[in-house]
Amino acid sequence: MNPFEIAQKQFDDVAEIMKLDREIYSTLREPKRFLEVKIPVKMDNGKVRIFTGYRVQHNDSRGPFKGGIRFHQDVTPEEVKALAMWMTWKCAVVGIPFGGSKGGVIVNPKELSKAELEKLSRGYIRAIHMIIGADVDVPAPDVGTNAEIMAWMLDEYEKITGKKAPAVITGKPVERFGSKGRDLATSRGGLFVLERALKNMRAVKRKGALTVVVQGFGNVGYGFAKLAYKAGFKVVAVSDSKGGIYSENGIDIDAVTEHKKKTGSVINFENSRNITNEEILELDVDVLVPAALEKQITEQNAGRIKAKLVLELANGPTTIEADEILLKKNIPVIPDILANSGGVAVSYFEWLQNRRKKYWEEEKVNRKLEKLMKNAFDGIYKVYKEKGVSMRKAADIVAVQKVAEAIREEMM
Repeated sequence: MNPFEIAQKQFDDVAEIMKLDREIYSTLREPKRFLEVKIPVKMDNGKVRIFTGYRVQHNDSRGPFKGGIRFHQDVTPEEVKALAMWMTWKCAVVGIPFGGSKGGVIVNPKELSKAELEKLSRGYIRAIHMIIGADVDVPAPDVGTNAEIMAWMLDEYEKITGKKAPAVITGKPVERFGSKGRDLATSRGGLFVLERALKNMRAVKRKGALTVVVQGFGNVGYGFAKLAYKAGFKVVAVSDSKGGIYSENGIDIDAVTEHKKKTGSVINFENSRNITNEEILELDVDVLVPAALEKQITEQNAGRIKAKLVLELANGPTTIEADEILLKKNIPVIPDILANSGGVAVSYFEWLQNRRKKYWEEEKVNRKLEKLMKNAFDGIYKVYKEKGVSMRKAADIVAVQKVAEAIREEMM
């Protein structure tokens, strides 16, 4: 299955359990809008290269569309559609008044110069500016994009519209009216959820420091590894696109971060052995954290997963077939729409601060995030216990129910 077929199948299963109204089912199974754009960029060598980009808006019954912009060579329409649908559920799960959208451009940003990257970022906004806005659709960073890129995009939008509009894009630098705490929000939210899960689910019974592996050492994976390390977890393995490292004694995350800055990868780190991204998923540890891309845990490798609990910080890292295998092995999966929703939660805080022109200290942001994430976990855990379904299905039920209620209100 491609990512969108996976998202639809997950939705179909929950819609059947809920006996969802046919009209609402049809409304939510497909995106409300799909836009494909061509972005011409004059490269440093003087030639013009045409990039393909997308913006998908899934549903806005609970509030403006909300979703990141991904720059990656493997972006597809199906991937962006799936991510937009998952974003709808994510916003509903965490209880913020947004719907779901997503954007993407087919490009390897590492192959572009800074000037080319800026031209592409501004060109993308020129191509989609007519369908975004603070009360319409609010973009944010995702894989391959960052706060600086968001600043370029905001600047371009303000040039086009002729007015200041900081609330149109979140994930901005703090000096451009971004929120304090946004850089680690997804990672921190995941840690709050993990701590709540370990307290309630009793999946892990080890005494002493719990062992963790993190697949993916980008913004989210690195941030989670750093926070988990400081919180007393033993991070025994991490990986990036070039490979991974393992040490049964634990890895000093600050040191491996410096190593990656110098060498471009985590591999060949002292006092550790190199492993593959496939091997890292199959280590015998307490907590497995896939924080890279979709479809990492599949039917082919799920039977070899030895972790006691999986925390999905990537979007869609586990296929439907793998989900069933893990369920039979009694390995709980804390689903992406809950586990990684800290980013969109603090994006909401940023949007609120921009609208009100009042800005919070990081301590206040983190305190509000902790309350939001723990309340979201508790609501899903209640359904998980009452209905005897997986945590993913429980999260989907909670989310779809909230969105369905909003659609019914619109229909009245």
